[in-house]
Amino acid sequence: MKELSLHLLDIAENSINAEASHIIISVEENSIDDILKMSVKDNGKGMTPEMAQRIIDPFITSRTTRKVGLGIPLLKAAAEMCNGFLRIESQTGSGTEIVVQFQRSHIDRMPIGDLAGTILHLVVGSPVVHWTFIYKANDEIFEFDDQVIKQELNGIPLSEPIIISFIRNEISSGIINLRLDSEY
Repeated sequence: MKELSLHLLDIAENSINAEASHIIISVEENSIDDILKMSVKDNGKGMTPEMAQRIIDPFITSRTTRKVGLGIPLLKAAAEMCNGFLRIESQTGSGTEIVVQFQRSHIDRMPIGDLAGTILHLVVGSPVVHWTFIYKANDEIFEFDDQVIKQELNGIPLSEPIIISFIRNEISSGIINLRLDSEY
């Protein structure tokens, strides 16, 4: 994967497969400490400590469509290459949180990519999930919670073109207003 937003998408899809009903995606850029930190936290079925350790192995996957799972191992390697780390915290029955951190200015750090498009895809593609997206740039915070929109729509599908346009604009504007550089 060439963009970090696609890694977030992959991890969030794992959360959906783990039957999570609430998924929180956070992206934090800190130019002062030179950190880019991202996390996906869910309330899904979680993993045993052994499985949490094993998912960093590219030859372990719970998917039936392929025999290898490269997403998390590649993300871990990319983070470590950029003076960062990947941490997995999970408990059976309580959910999972995956946190990855990079040196923000590292020359080899992948671009963040289309964060708004990724969040939009998840929100519209899995409307039964409660999605929370938090973007933090230094001390400024933008938060998108799809529950507010779902309550206001009162049953109107999120897949309506005008709703899709509104959600994309809402997320894009929130990110653009706080961004630390012109990467987006």
